[in-house]
Amino acid sequence: MKHIMAQVLKENKLAKGIQQLTAQESWNDMMGPGVATYTESVTIQGKTLVVKLTSSALREELSYGKATIIKMMNEALGEPVISRVILG
Repeated sequence: MKHIMAQVLKENKLAKGIQQLTAQESWNDMMGPGVATYTESVTIQGKTLVVKLTSSALREELSYGKATIIKMMNEALGEPVISRVILG
């Protein structure tokens, strides 16, 4: 069944949209309500996760954990989609 769903998503080019939604949900789940409050948007552009934050202090703090963010997001997406994080 999982294989069939993957094939349908791929044929209809829906995989990118599903990844976008999963990334947004995963970001809020992983980071918790405190960080989610300061998050404007979470998008995937190519292999880059772009997170727009309203707090420069939070942006600075999260920049130290980019490798961990990449690892956690790829685990949530189920495949190595993200190789870079931009915090803006």
